Amino acid sequence: MKSLSEQLANLSVRAKNTEDVVAAAQKQAHDKVVASVAQAQATAEQAVQKVNQNLQSASDTASVRWNGLKAKIAADMNDLKSKVDQRKHDLSVKRAANYSQLLDEDASFAVDYAIASIEQAKVAVLDAIAGHLEVEKAKRAAA
Repeated sequence: MKSLSEQLANLSVRAKNTEDVVAAAQKQAHDKVVASVAQAQATAEQAVQKVNQNLQSASDTASVRWNGLKAKIAADMNDLKSKVDQRKHDLSVKRAANYSQLLDEDASFAVDYAIASIEQAKVAVLDAIAGHLEVEKAKRAAA
């Protein structure tokens, strides 16, 4: 398992990559953006699979807490797949504009959710560090 510092660095790199992809997509033709969406979908599915693998390898005591997260991941995957299917339909201009607005709202929510997740991860990392420091303090007190 990677260290928390390595995981945070990876998260930072992925966030920057997402920012770069979005900036580039705004300048690309529709076909290139659709191809980028397909690639992002595949990458997201791989990331979800990795999270699922990590969750499955968690200890029994921790797995109870992660059941809710596993359900959320499954729901998110189903949502991603349904969005891909929905995009494949021919849409009228008005419907396309409405759908585009919904996608903007979904993207905004996803970014807000990611920010909240990062903040929760920060609390978890700091809690872990505090736990390690408490162990060291207890060892010194026992000595």
